[in-house]
Amino acid sequence: MKLFAGVTIAAVVVSNVLGAQAATIDPQCRANTTTQRASQDACQKALDLFQYMAPQLAGAITGGNAASGEHSARGGAGRISVGIRVNAVRGRLPNVDAITPSINGAVASDYTPSEQLLPVPVLDAALGVFPGFYVGGTQALALDALFNVAYLPSVSETDIDVSLPDGSVKLGFGARVAVVQETAFSPGISVTWLQRNLPRLDIAATPGSDRLNVNDFLAKTTAWRAVIGKNLGFLALSGGFGQDETKVSALADVTVIRNGVTYTAGPISAIQTLTRDNAFGSVAIRLPVFSLVGEYGRISGGSIATYNTFGNTRADDALEYASVGIRLRF
Repeated sequence: MKLFAGVTIAAVVVSNVLGAQAATIDPQCRANTTTQRASQDACQKALDLFQYMAPQLAGAITGGNAASGEHSARGGAGRISVGIRVNAVRGRLPNVDAITPSINGAVASDYTPSEQLLPVPVLDAALGVFPGFYVGGTQALALDALFNVAYLPSVSETDIDVSLPDGSVKLGFGARVAVVQETAFSPGISVTWLQRNLPRLDIAATPGSDRLNVNDFLAKTTAWRAVIGKNLGFLALSGGFGQDETKVSALADVTVIRNGVTYTAGPISAIQTLTRDNAFGSVAIRLPVFSLVGEYGRISGGSIATYNTFGNTRADDALEYASVGIRLRF
């Protein structure tokens, strides 16, 4: 988690001192005065890297199945399962140290990224609320309450500090409805809805002689899933499809020092709202009390344009992710 908070989120911030892809310069990055012109490029690069990294952060939060390794409801009031996993997006980190922002207005630069796994640990629980109705030899419309815990640590390194004013833990919630429970001859089918948020972040970075602050960094996601699956002895196979709606926002200010002259810009408001498709499949090894679960998925869709470029990739490119974990059943 320190890697993700200290590298991925830091990259979003470091970009401030830091697809062109049919995008224009953001109106916030003005060049009406000498100071504005000197900080315009840093302003635009900050917004573009934010747009580039935000979908990767959101994808690592959401993952695939809301309850890893499960495709049916718990089947009775008070029955519970708890899952612990690590979601990892096959991410792309731009080389932010390769380019120094211009002080002569916005310049479209190319930040060639390198591949990097972006991991996020996830703790979730499913609690049976209503057993449903017996229909045709199975149960229908069983209801579970879903819970999710996101955790981020504070980070204090040489050139970056990440603090969490509201604490390191954020609780998410949702529900699962079993369309039909699994039987010996038929699969289980369920639909889930789950909200996940990251704790609020304040970030201060000092790359070189420059300084930048990002306050109220928020990432909120809501996701629905339709899941089908079947237990085959000690194996459980499941797959699903759904959509993720994400909103990532932050406020930033930038200080750029060149040849002893200080230029500032801000506050810069960065907001990204995006809806993307999410398809996944999983395999679980079922033991008497717990399961070992592996999952693979793909996120795609949406449209994001940036003034700066990122090699042959775009901010709205499809993302692949995988997760591994265990699930306890009570």
